[in-house]
Amino acid sequence: MDEAVNLGPVIELDKVALTLASRAGAVDILRQVDLTIAAGQSVAIVGPSGSGKTSLLMIMTGLERATAGVVHVAGHDFSRMSEDQLALARGKDIGIVFQSFHLVSTMTAIENVALPLELAGREDAFETAAAMLSEVGLGHRLEHLPAQLSGGEQQRVAIARALAPSPKILFADEPTGNLDASTGAAVTELLFGLHRRRKTTLVLVTHDLELAKRCERRVSMRDGRIVADTREVALA
Repeated sequence: MDEAVNLGPVIELDKVALTLASRAGAVDILRQVDLTIAAGQSVAIVGPSGSGKTSLLMIMTGLERATAGVVHVAGHDFSRMSEDQLALARGKDIGIVFQSFHLVSTMTAIENVALPLELAGREDAFETAAAMLSEVGLGHRLEHLPAQLSGGEQQRVAIARALAPSPKILFADEPTGNLDASTGAAVTELLFGLHRRRKTTLVLVTHDLELAKRCERRVSMRDGRIVADTREVALA
């Protein structure tokens, strides 16, 4: 079982709601969501399609603004921040891994990983990127473009890019969704190995219950609400 580092909450959501407009009228995507996640914890957010789990991740990463409620993430009050401030917070304290990798196709692996570091003004951007790629097993692929990498390798680059700035929280949205079973298993091992070594809070959105069981905690959603919050022995 992964041991949580008990440093207090790194995510606090209080009565968070998200309502979006549609042709048929207002649609309630999230309804009165309360959630607290401790620093260093691994948490899976699960639920059927349309349950609100990806929308919840978007709120917690500052990529979507809550319609109501309080969102505190990594010491930031998202409701009081401008878009520029939110972008800075993401660059410093939040790493995000998407199902579809979101790599820049014209950049090499090392350039993709160095990009957020360069944007943050880090002079050691390429040195850090090279070290991070080595940590995810791609030290021999630094100069390869995404099209020259397998799906699993592209996801490893995406993970390296997300973790290069040493964020407090790593969010992953269906990180193995576009990978075959064996490659997905290897990426899963990588994610949890990095979580243990770096003590980074890990929040996974997934349909994969086997992946969810690797976490210390499983938060289940339905119809925009949290319907269960299970803490159990994780199969790390």
